[in-house]
Amino acid sequence: MDGHNLPYNPRTVDEVFRDFKGRRTALVKALSTDVDEFFRQCDPDKENLCLYGSPSEQWEVNLPAEEVPPEIPEPALGINFARDGMLEKDWLSLVAVHSDAWLMSVAFYFGARFGFDKADRKKLFDMINDLPTIFETITGVVKKQGKEKSSSVSNNSSTKSKANPEQGSEPQANFSKPMAIQMQAKENDEDDLGVDEEDEEDEEEQEETFCGACGESYTTNEFWICCDICEKWFHGKCVKITPARAEHIKQYKCPSCSHKRARPSGLI
Repeated sequence: MDGHNLPYNPRTVDEVFRDFKGRRTALVKALSTDVDEFFRQCDPDKENLCLYGSPSEQWEVNLPAEEVPPEIPEPALGINFARDGMLEKDWLSLVAVHSDAWLMSVAFYFGARFGFDKADRKKLFDMINDLPTIFETITGVVKKQGKEKSSSVSNNSSTKSKANPEQGSEPQANFSKPMAIQMQAKENDEDDLGVDEEDEEDEEEQEETFCGACGESYTTNEFWICCDICEKWFHGKCVKITPARAEHIKQYKCPSCSHKRARPSGLI
């Protein structure tokens, strides 16, 4: 895989957005589910390295492009040098911020290259802005904002109650997915009949739950699980946890938190 060369040149707003989403998914993987491998590849003893994301949702750590000017804007240079010089969470956050900046520069590079007008540029930005940034996804900022208005989530809730992020800490283990969905639909109907403004705000905040691995938003037909350490939500498929397996987990730790506990104290 070569992160420097494009497999295609996106020319429409929708094509550029698909390109953006593919690259974004790749970078989120590098900084979350694949963080061990990403950490290993960012050896400070190597030359200036960059983190690339490709439209095919694959990431790589590599040297910058040699051609001047490059085919597309280059990401932040030398991310590996700071790896052992700062707290790991701060280093990952720094890489996330630079990755967000790179994604935006690539998307609007295409917009300029293929002559997007004001309406197209606005449409592209609005589509991008509907997604949380990589920084928000990695640090859990979006989830924390949602929790500020929610008083129904219990800190002592078990993993068994976490199949549905929008259900708070209410037990879900004894319900099948269809039953859980029916109950959610019933609750929504009741809310439509007489819900106050505060409840509506809580629901809007809860709808902003995003997967800590892929960054995609929650949908009712998917199994989710919450990390008991960082309190981020994850698609079960993204962290390879099934509903049956979740039933036997007393305390779930996501790949990133498991990695941090294994890291020598000098690196975290």
